[in-house]
Amino acid sequence: MWSCGPLNGSGGEDQLLCQHAQRALPALSLLYLLVGVPLGLGYNTLLLLVNLHDQASMTMPDVYFANMAVAGLVLGALAPAHLLGPGASGWAVWDFGSEVRVALLVLFNVSALVSLYCTALLGLDCHIERALPRTYMSSVYNTRHVCGFVWGGALLTSFSSLLFYVCSHVAARIAECAQMQDAQAADAILVLIGYLVPGLATLYALVLIARVRKEDTPLDRDAGGLDPSAHRLLVATVCTQFGLWTPHYLTLLGRTVLAARGKPVDGQHLGVLLLARDLSRLLAFCSSCTLPLLYRCISSSFPGKLQRLMKKMPRRHRSCSLDQAGAPPVTA
Repeated sequence: MWSCGPLNGSGGEDQLLCQHAQRALPALSLLYLLVGVPLGLGYNTLLLLVNLHDQASMTMPDVYFANMAVAGLVLGALAPAHLLGPGASGWAVWDFGSEVRVALLVLFNVSALVSLYCTALLGLDCHIERALPRTYMSSVYNTRHVCGFVWGGALLTSFSSLLFYVCSHVAARIAECAQMQDAQAADAILVLIGYLVPGLATLYALVLIARVRKEDTPLDRDAGGLDPSAHRLLVATVCTQFGLWTPHYLTLLGRTVLAARGKPVDGQHLGVLLLARDLSRLLAFCSSCTLPLLYRCISSSFPGKLQRLMKKMPRRHRSCSLDQAGAPPVTA
């Protein structure tokens, strides 16, 4: 159990604020586990079912959102272990071995990378589709293969955490492994590849889209282009994803900078840093339930797909009941 402790040698308003946040964080985590996790699991599953049921009508954004829904399902499944396990600084409910911790960390990093890279690639493909409609450069077929590479790249990048863990337990080359600074190196890799690269790509895509929107050409009114709601959905997705994931990566960056400068974290600031880490991780998990809600509310194609899915399900029961009612009686 950690405590905020005095900040800078004084117990002022900052200490009081930290203590209030320390008490509120477990309540917020339980609220998310009771409400956010079931909501995210339900809507992500619904998003997948609706799109996979009618794959012929899937568009390029639908493929990206389906992959982000898979990442959201993984995050929702990992949330209880991360928020109630030993990762929770002051109120861990259970504990497990270090091997399980590393496995959970790798799955969390894979889901984070897939979510942000799909968001960045969605912006780039939306610009291509708007600037060059009917060229099929951002087709559904190409997008599916791109998402496959995204998952593979996320696994390779997150494998660094597992590599550092294994290296720290190998006695043969303990000297070389000690120089790697396992946690700091893994955090630096994740910040660079998992946040800065997709962040710059997304910013570049938004600038290009803004430039294309200023040039009103006949191609903008092409019937084969993107749905008008795609731009609103893209902007909402970018703001939500990076708004919820930025605190997490800023926390990793802060830990990396402190370790690189060789500044030890004393008891005065340890509680604040742990509180910032836990709060940023909670915000990151909230993306798993926020994103499918945005897709449900903004996407103009989702209601029609959902209606077709719902209409097809009762028809099976109706056909069975009609067959039983309409069958002639069997006479001996």
